[in-house]
Amino acid sequence: MASITHPAAPRKTRHTMVKDHDRRMFALSDDNALMKQIIATHAPDGREVEVKPILQIIGDVFRRATPTLVGVLNGTPEHVDTEDKSTVPALDFDDILEALAFLIYKISCELSCKCSGGGDAHGTTMALLNTLTSFSWDSKVVLTLAAFAVNYGEFWLVAQLCTKNPLAKSVAFLKQLPNIVEYSSSLKPQFEALNKLIKAVMDVATRIVEFTELPSQFISDETPAVKAVTSHLPAATYWTIRSVVACSTQIASLIGLRLDTALTTEAWELSSLAHKVTNIHEHLKSQLALCYQHIEEKKHLEYFHTLVRLFETLHLDNFKILRALLHPKEELVIGSSKKKVNIEALKRKHVLLLISDLDIPHDEITILGHLYQQDPIRKTDQTQYEVVWFPVVDRLSPHADQEKAKIKFQELQSMMQWYSVIDPWTVEPAVIKYIKEMWSFNKKSILVSLDPQGRVASSNALHMMWIWGTLAIPFSVEKEETLWKSAFWGLALLIDGIDTTVIDSMGKGNIICMYGGEDIEWIRKFTTSAKNVAKEASITLDLLYVGKSKAKERVQKTNSIISTEHLSHFWDNLTYVWFFWTRLESMLYSKMKSGKTVENDPIMEEVMTMLSFDGSDKGWAVVSGGPPDHEEIIARGSGEIALKTMEDFGNWKDDAVNIGFVPAFKEHLRKLHSPQHCNRLILPGITGEIPERIVCAECRRPMEKYFMYRCCTD
Repeated sequence: MASITHPAAPRKTRHTMVKDHDRRMFALSDDNALMKQIIATHAPDGREVEVKPILQIIGDVFRRATPTLVGVLNGTPEHVDTEDKSTVPALDFDDILEALAFLIYKISCELSCKCSGGGDAHGTTMALLNTLTSFSWDSKVVLTLAAFAVNYGEFWLVAQLCTKNPLAKSVAFLKQLPNIVEYSSSLKPQFEALNKLIKAVMDVATRIVEFTELPSQFISDETPAVKAVTSHLPAATYWTIRSVVACSTQIASLIGLRLDTALTTEAWELSSLAHKVTNIHEHLKSQLALCYQHIEEKKHLEYFHTLVRLFETLHLDNFKILRALLHPKEELVIGSSKKKVNIEALKRKHVLLLISDLDIPHDEITILGHLYQQDPIRKTDQTQYEVVWFPVVDRLSPHADQEKAKIKFQELQSMMQWYSVIDPWTVEPAVIKYIKEMWSFNKKSILVSLDPQGRVASSNALHMMWIWGTLAIPFSVEKEETLWKSAFWGLALLIDGIDTTVIDSMGKGNIICMYGGEDIEWIRKFTTSAKNVAKEASITLDLLYVGKSKAKERVQKTNSIISTEHLSHFWDNLTYVWFFWTRLESMLYSKMKSGKTVENDPIMEEVMTMLSFDGSDKGWAVVSGGPPDHEEIIARGSGEIALKTMEDFGNWKDDAVNIGFVPAFKEHLRKLHSPQHCNRLILPGITGEIPERIVCAECRRPMEKYFMYRCCTD
């Protein structure tokens, strides 16, 4: 609705701020005589006009009236469309007539009279500014444009209908408008210049109206971009109105048209004004873009602080938290089915937010899917939990890259059995900021555990998931401590959930020997020697190759050789290899997070040793076993010592009979162990934290720290 309101009910927009600071900002142009004249006409009394709907009508008039040279000038106006279904904005026309109609009529009369004889364009512009002295800058522009639109629309309405409607034909005859068709080729430059200027004027008017509607709660008058626009408003208003005067003069010159040299001069003047007004528009547009950027940043910051407050507040359930995180689309989809569900489905459940980028390893999805699908706990009423994939994407990437990313997102989504967001590109930037700053997300996947009340039980429960699966629910620090208290170093901790056949084999009394590395010659020697020892010792020895972390292609090649030469068992599913080493890395992270060291924690010592083996280029071996009713014994050693121990079996054969194979193997390893060693530990980078001090698992001395930059496409 277009109406005039008074100071008692001000809008919360840029209007109020512009009024308050007009004088101070305009003072920057005191050295300019023209600006002084313009500012002298400006005395707003606080009234406000709803200019946006009026500007819509003006634009509709220009769109329908502005001729094309192959249209009206050739007698076939393209803009006459009896089937046009577009509508005028839903305004209260009684209020418009009461509040604005007379003023618009008055200005249109001034334009018609003062422009009909050429006259002084500057003087006419200043007279209009004086008429509109009590209005804001945006109102001056829009009301002047409305008055011109009335004259311009009436002119072209007659021109368009004069060949079909008798009344229009008679009016056109009295105004001598038929000459427009007669001189169409000569008028082409004038109409092109006129159309160009009208477009430029509408662009500036639109930007001015946009500026006055900026929400003042997110942007202040001290913002540099606001100051720049505010100081430019008087000049923008003046040149916009002066351009309207020039357009009116051009239209008036077509009445009783006489071709003379003035037409060429008028076309040049319109083009010159269009160039100037276009420059004004570009300046306003660039400053408005900065304003919008500032507003968006303020909105995001406010949303971020809202999230912080929400997570600091106790809630009856998790619904408010989930709504804030998943705004604006409060729906999810289920895996490859793409079935949409409301977030109500997660209410009062444990929610695990799987946060990653689009480079999430397929192994992670596979193992998490296995745990998710096989877990009997997930479906129980007491410990219901759900997983939600929350990918973090680059919202500012080029369109072509985004299209590729969307295809990748859909491919990954189809691999998942759990919930995922519908469109990660619509997630609030403030949510991404919260994820990165409060939960320390940085490319590497994290699993944020929210309890049924929406509280963060763990900002990264992924390591607990890899070690214990859903037994760790709710993934709290207390639960983690409890689980570690009941844990002991053995094959169950290493490979439970990966390969149950190994656990079953050990339960039958078999000796298990896991080994790894990439040196195929060492592998050949070690497996051959181990088989000979097993035969001589009359034991069942199960050899299992578990590969090396982050070396899939090389492990695959080694697996192929082991298979061809029948050297030992191996995991042909390389996801098992990934999970084995990831689980060890997770144990390291869990222990480090709780402040454990190799000096005070035996499991930490063993984990560090295993990861040191993996950091070496050589092989290694872990032998485990014992009678089914006795405690499990584990012996481990680097490749060279493990091979030497097997080759020296004759020296400890009697011990193997007396105290058992694994204890004897372990004792001989100890005897062969040399104080000279070089252990390398490559930390997995589960978080951005790098421990200041790590000691060697063998000699307890602090290890030297190096930076390694690694690119491995394997």
